[in-house]
This record gives sequence, C-alpha cells and structure tokens, in this order.
Amino acid sequence: MDFTHFYDVLRENINSYRGEYERIVDYAPDLFRLLADVLRSDELGSGERLRISAAMGYLVAPYDVIPEEIYGPHGYIDDVYLCAVVLDELASRHGYGFLEEYWSGDEDLEYVIEECIERTSEILGEKTEEILSYAGLR
Repeated sequence: MDFTHFYDVLRENINSYRGEYERIVDYAPDLFRLLADVLRSDELGSGERLRISAAMGYLVAPYDVIPEEIYGPHGYIDDVYLCAVVLDELASRHGYGFLEEYWSGDEDLEYVIEECIERTSEILGEKTEEILSYAGLR
C-alpha cells in the first residue's frame, strides 16, 4: 500500500502552521506514516491491525472530536493523541526496536510518543475518553 499521497496532504495542511501547538501538530504526518508502514509487519495480530486502522481512519474522518475543517491545524491534536496511544500500545507489546524499524522521523521515537501523549493529554483533558470511544478503542 502507498499512503504517501495522504502523508503529503497532511504535511501540506500543517506546514505553514505556526502556533502554540506547532511542535505536537507537526508529528501528525510522521505518526500516520509510521502506522501505515507498521501494517506491513507479519508480527501483528488482527486486534493490533484493527487498532492501527482505527487510528488511521480517525485521521481522515472529517468530523472527529476536534475537526480540522473547523479548527484548522489545531484539529490534529486529537489525531496525534490517538496515533500516539496506539503506537505506545504496540511498543509495550513489541518494544520500541520493532517500531523503530519503520520510523522515518529524525527524533527518538520513544521520546516523540511519550511527549505526544503527555502534551496532547494535557491539552485535551477529559476529551481523551471521547476520542478513544469515537475511534472504537474504548
């Protein structure tokens, strides 16, 4: 599968964004690409594949909990949260070494995922449960 086109669309959508959440929002395309690339692994179970697919689907859902169409790049905060949670679950099962085989980002992956979860959780507060429910993960 080639998800490059959607990666490019994401990157273009957030490229000019400058704001309070720029650092977190900027991770969205790389987290999406990582999820897409991890799907190629034969080591994943069906439940893990479903969770990855849910996170990827959430990214493209036009009216998720914080829609990009209404909030612009701020709307990617919930998407980053969900991707990071799913990746953290995969890391706890398979280790970060497994994920790093697919990671094309410049920063340390474990740091990125931990920072994304911590920062987005602070920003989203009680909405985290709503996001997980919307995606079918709770």
